[in-house]
Amino acid sequence: GALELSADYLPLLDPVRNTVSRVPLTVRDPNTQPAAGTSVAQPSPYWGNEVIWTSKNNVHNPMFDERGRVWITSTVRPPDNPPFCKAGSSHPSARAFPLNRAGRHLAVYDPRTGKLTHIGTCFSTHHLMFAEDANRTLWTSGGGPVVGWLNTKLFDETGDEERSQGWTALILDTNGNGKRDDYVEPDQPVDPTKDKRIAAGLYAVAPAPDGSVWGTTLGFPGAVIRLVPGPNPPETALAELYELPLDASGKPAQGFSPRGGDVDRNGVYWTALASGHMASFDRRKCKGPLNGPTATGQHCPEGWTFYAEPLPQLGGVTDPGSAEASYYTWVDQFGVLGLGENVPINTGNESEGLLVLKDGRWIVLRVPYPMGFYAKWLDGRVDDPGAGWKGRGLWATVSTRAPFHMEGGRGTTSKVVKFQLRPDPLAK
Repeated sequence: GALELSADYLPLLDPVRNTVSRVPLTVRDPNTQPAAGTSVAQPSPYWGNEVIWTSKNNVHNPMFDERGRVWITSTVRPPDNPPFCKAGSSHPSARAFPLNRAGRHLAVYDPRTGKLTHIGTCFSTHHLMFAEDANRTLWTSGGGPVVGWLNTKLFDETGDEERSQGWTALILDTNGNGKRDDYVEPDQPVDPTKDKRIAAGLYAVAPAPDGSVWGTTLGFPGAVIRLVPGPNPPETALAELYELPLDASGKPAQGFSPRGGDVDRNGVYWTALASGHMASFDRRKCKGPLNGPTATGQHCPEGWTFYAEPLPQLGGVTDPGSAEASYYTWVDQFGVLGLGENVPINTGNESEGLLVLKDGRWIVLRVPYPMGFYAKWLDGRVDDPGAGWKGRGLWATVSTRAPFHMEGGRGTTSKVVKFQLRPDPLAK
């Protein structure tokens, strides 16, 4: 698990042996400061002026690789970048788009050896996910104006964090020639003879089977981004921007403001919206060109489909949607839960459960106790492929930063919840 601001260790649950333990985390540079600061803004009704969030690592997201190692987005040093990240460096990514600061980086923990390895990245990180490629590329979000990655195959072979990392600015192909060229900046108008850089960083990140990388960009109306790396990503990567549709008056056509999202095996992107929807975006439905001077965000409203989440709307609100506020969407690409492949699931943060969308209908997996279940991620695990429903399941955690606000009050800690679905009520 990831404790983010609160403490510098990874909580570890072994569901086979029914044991819990901790993996201590460290930083490379002792001058690294606690992410939440060293004082409280206002006294807490639970803790007074005690500083209970003391983490320097500020780990946000863990991810297993094929060797059972855990990769994490983790601060390892103060934010000022080393020279190889900056202007004047010979690093391919720095030559194209130099970076001066990075607030969170990467690390990897190997349970077999007990070794924690720090990886100082020039780009900031937030979420991370592996691509299905020969380099086992680890793509990240949270880089602000860039999208960053780590070639984990090269890093394993060399231990060279400088050579193994890269990043790219987000460039739209607004001149429509199918390749990346000189570009205008975000505050400049579209020039039909050039491309255009956008200031729209990724919040979620999800590599697709076709080699593209998808993610969300926050704000209103918000958007999803598809990045095609090309053969030399710092110089060849091109982005596509698909905003949530607005009507002629500038109001949302249905939903708005995505947060977490994931891509399915067909290249359809699914995301949770602040408007109380799950939405899908299918670029195969787009009728117009996907590049060129008009492909700047509002050019494919037909690609969007909206599903209001199964809660009532807020009182006095007549817009489409619901009072739900799901944090993330995860796609069960391989049917681990038992409802089929490519089933999207929202974290259902106001519903205190998981919201599964199956063939356009909602299935609610409610967590009745303790009250206050609040997940920010989930994942599937297959322990025994031959054991049917008993050998697989979904796992999620209580991910609130303040578990003492849940039922139980002060002293309440986070929880791990396993979800399994019987094929019928009497299945054994």
